[in-house]
Amino acid sequence: MNPRKGRPGSRTVLIEVRALLPTLRPAERRIAEALLADPEAFAGRSIGEIAEQSETSTTTVVRFTRRMGYEKYRDLRQDLTEQNLRERLAADESSVPTSDISPDDSLADVVAKIAATEARSIADTAEILDIDNLQAAVDAITGARRVDISGVGASAIVAMDLQRKLSRIGRVALEWSEAHTAWTAAAVLDADAVAVAISHSGATTDTYEFLRLAKESGAATIAITNDENSPLAGLADTVLRTAARESPLRSGALGSRIAQLLVVDCLFTGVAQANYEASTSALQRTYRAVARS
Repeated sequence: MNPRKGRPGSRTVLIEVRALLPTLRPAERRIAEALLADPEAFAGRSIGEIAEQSETSTTTVVRFTRRMGYEKYRDLRQDLTEQNLRERLAADESSVPTSDISPDDSLADVVAKIAATEARSIADTAEILDIDNLQAAVDAITGARRVDISGVGASAIVAMDLQRKLSRIGRVALEWSEAHTAWTAAAVLDADAVAVAISHSGATTDTYEFLRLAKESGAATIAITNDENSPLAGLADTVLRTAARESPLRSGALGSRIAQLLVVDCLFTGVAQANYEASTSALQRTYRAVARS
């Protein structure tokens, strides 16, 4: 993320740090991990204290600050303080602890913590989802002859969900979860097609290669990813960004999926809305086809 005029905004501090974490150098990553481990304590420390805690230099802390989009460390601290306050108030209102799942948690605690975390992932994703990019993706799919979608692992489930949704409104949509079949499909696309690649990290080789081949073939390309600076995002014509919250027990298979599904639902609804009468008619026909059984 390049430094921007002004400040990114206090609601996005933790989102940006989580998204950039996989791409940071080791020293910067230690700073980011210290911030995520205890945001409130981090916001109260000086540059020197952060450097000492992270076993790095003050110069590296300054570089990390700018990587997050801030010119001055005090602005990062201020926005982080504001976000900490909002999250603490939200936690107090819901009476759900914000800590990670522990071995001593009851099953009821596990349910409450997962529900709260996934709700925040949805809210964070809605906050950062670029509406102009979403509209561009809707327009591309609406005007396409066919849509090819690929993701692996947990993202394959989301890819399948989008394919099923688009098919139900009469769009020609194909989903590819196996690398070689995805690549061969991408290699024969053209300018009338759209390729959608889904990857939490944006660094999955199979998914990246699918989008690269699709772009090389002339298709419009869309990436759904948590990292706007990832290789996949750099390749795509349009990036739809998620903001999943991860932890040791809430891995990418949990956090990323719920955020990706929100983006997919918004994308599908936009496409359906663009041709409302035909879409509702198709949905009614598909409903009747299933209801007969």
